[in-house]
This record gives sequence, C-alpha cells and structure tokens, in this order.
Amino acid sequence: MADLKVNLTDRAIERLPQADRGQYVVRDVELRGFLVVVGAKRKTFTVQGEYWKDGRRHYKKVAIGPAHEMTTRDARVRAKELLVKISRGELQPPPAPPTTTDVTLREAWARYKLAHLERKERSPATIRGYADHVERVMSDWLDWPLRKLGENPRLVAERHDRITNASGDAAANGCMRTLRAIYNHARKTARELPADNPTIGVDWNLERRRDTAMGVEDLSHWLDQVGRLRHPIRREFHLFTLLSGSRPGALMQARVEHFDFCRRLLHIPRPKGGSKRAFDIPLSRAMVRCLIRAMRVSRSLHPDAAQAWIFAADSSSGHMVEHKETRHRLSKWGNDLRQSYRTLGQAAGLSEIDMHLLMNHSVPGVNAGYITRAKLLSQHLRDAQERLSALILHNHETEVGRAWPRIPSRCVGDPKFDATPPGPRLGNPQNKRSAPSPIAIQPQVRPGSASRSPAEATCPGG
Repeated sequence: MADLKVNLTDRAIERLPQADRGQYVVRDVELRGFLVVVGAKRKTFTVQGEYWKDGRRHYKKVAIGPAHEMTTRDARVRAKELLVKISRGELQPPPAPPTTTDVTLREAWARYKLAHLERKERSPATIRGYADHVERVMSDWLDWPLRKLGENPRLVAERHDRITNASGDAAANGCMRTLRAIYNHARKTARELPADNPTIGVDWNLERRRDTAMGVEDLSHWLDQVGRLRHPIRREFHLFTLLSGSRPGALMQARVEHFDFCRRLLHIPRPKGGSKRAFDIPLSRAMVRCLIRAMRVSRSLHPDAAQAWIFAADSSSGHMVEHKETRHRLSKWGNDLRQSYRTLGQAAGLSEIDMHLLMNHSVPGVNAGYITRAKLLSQHLRDAQERLSALILHNHETEVGRAWPRIPSRCVGDPKFDATPPGPRLGNPQNKRSAPSPIAIQPQVRPGSASRSPAEATCPGG
C-alpha cells in the first residue's frame, strides 16, 4: 500500500482504519518527516530525517509514541526537536563495541566494580581493597588484554612470587584472588577468552589465622590500657568493640538515630555483606553506658558532627575513620577484639548458635536455619549479651581514684572518678614537662531542672 499524505490532526488519525496485515504509513502534508505508522492494533507517531556522514546521505527513523497516549500537537512539537537532532547527527547509532577478546584489565575491572561490587552494595573498604590490588599492585597490566594473561599464566605466577617477597604471603594471595574474580567475571561476556583462569599457575601461600584473642586473664591489663587513652571517644570505641564483637568499620559509622535506647538495640544498616545483612545488636547495660558516654563526649568535643554520629570526630565525614593504636599503648584493637569476643563467649558458656546470632554470622545447618533472630533479641540474646559483658568487666579492679568503665556519662572527666591519666611524657623522669590539660566535659542539665554543683553530684563507681 502506497504512503498516504494528509493533514494530521487528532480527528484525522482517529478515522484511519487499522491495517488488515502489516503496516502502512500516513505522512503529514505540513511537516516533512512527520508521520503515523498504522498497524493492526496501534497507531504510532514517528519522525524520519536525514543526515550526512562521510559524504553520504543517511536516514534515521525514531518512534515518538503511541497516538492514543499523546495529542497530535504534542507529537508535532517533539517531531521538530528530533528532526533537528537527526540533521546534526546527534542520534547516530553508537559505535560497535570492541571485540570481546581484546577487553583489557582496566575495562574488566571497571565492569566488575560496577556490576559486582557497587550494585551488590559491597562495603567501601572492600572496594578500596580490590582497587588497591588492581590500580596499584597490577597497574602495569591495566592496559593489557586479558587474553594475554590467560594465555601466559607464567606471568601471573611470577608476579605472585614477587609480591610474596615484597609484601608477604597474605598480600600476594589477596591480589591473585582479585585477579581471579575479575577474569571469571569478564569471561561471562567474553567467551573467547581462554577457559583456564590465569591464576591456575599460582602456588598459593599457606595462610594461618592469627591467634590474637584475649582470655579472661588478659582483660584486666587491657582495660587498664584502654582506660589510660587520652581521647575519651576512642576509649569508648575500643571498649564497645570488645563488648559487642562487631567489626570496627561498621561501628565507626554508627549513627545516633540507629541507637534505640528504649529497646536497647543498635542497628547496623551496612555490615559486611551489604544492606541485606543488616541486623540489630542487643545491648547490655554496660554497652548502653558506653554509648551514652561516647555520645556525651562527642557533643562536647564535636557538637555539629555529634548530631549524626555516635563516635564523632574532626574528619570530613564527621565520624571516626581510623581506629588503629600503637601496640605499646594498646595491645589489642580492631579485629583482635572481635576474636576476643568470640573466645570470651565460649568462656562465658554461650552456645555456638547464640554466638553466631550475636556476631551476625550465618547459622550453619538446615535445622538452625529456621531460627528467627528478631524473636530472640528482646530477651534471650540480650541476656546472653549481659552474661558476656559481666564476664568482661567482672574481674577488672579499677585503680584508686578511677571507676571507669562503670561510671555514668555525667562523670566522664571527673577528677575523682575518672581521673585524667598521665601524659606520655610524664613517664620519663628526665622530662618534667606537664601533660596536656584534661578535656572538660560540660554537664548537661535538663530543661526546668537546677544544675548541681560538683560537690552535690556524686558518681557511683558500680
């Protein structure tokens, strides 16, 4: 059927009969390139224009939309805009993608980072670790085709040996695991790559789990160490890490809104594994006191950041970003405390399933998989947490004049119950410089109540 030409209006289009089979075209007599494609079931506004490329004329057809969803006037306005873009060559088809066999490590890494890490909401620390392996350790390979590595696994094995000698067993294995994951991901869409992963030639280093946990007999010394830290927010952070057994990266980003004081819960929205692994930590009384002390000190030292963050800091993000301490000042921190939490849980008599639930580990076995963790939070898991916190703090004998970590928040910095520890230079008898002055924590007074003098305010040690 030859193309028809009419003055396209809403009424004229409504009168057009549907095609018996195939399609036919009705062109507008006023606007060249504006037309309606009529099929058996629908009528579609369309625009067809031309552009020049490489000295040749090309044609481009673009659908505007169904005629029953928009008026002819709106379609005509849209057609004029598209005709201008077509004439300028702005709607040309994208260039053909490069052949899959020539995909480089840089391209494969960009795709893996977007599709596998960011879309699955992996933690920023995980993404930074992968990026360090690819963009620093393997930076000279970034523009190499993956095919070259796939066909020469000896290159990968030699790189693994060099990294082992330079950075250690674990660093070399971690770098090769990153390369293995990126290659396997790239081969899903580039089937021409060699089937064998280039890390097949790697002789993996033997890695041993670090035994850095504390036992019951080590707690008193560690609590004395952490109590002597001069920064009260970091002191509370390390204590809460031990009492909760949580990963430091998640705790540093704990927000005030995630602390439910009434239900005694702390929500962790983005733990390891992403938001799908979000969970609530049941809080013992010692943990609640620890969080309140941290919040009060944060409001005194960093009032703006403390509106959002529990462990506030003078950083671009507003919260703590570094938790490491020197070993001579604090012997255990970070994941050492997570291992200690698991070890002390065994000493406290907690069951294996309870420890899995408290630490947000996957519960092994089909039968245990039927357990609903939320139903155990308010009573059973909180009681288990209370037993473990009591074990951690039970045998700690505080020094004379110090009641931390059992003091309430109003007594942080109190000269009687929370005496400021000596400065690091006072331990050297040859250096008699005075230590920095203690941080003053202003007492908070509720509206409508009279403030109490230091003599009237008593701070129980228990």
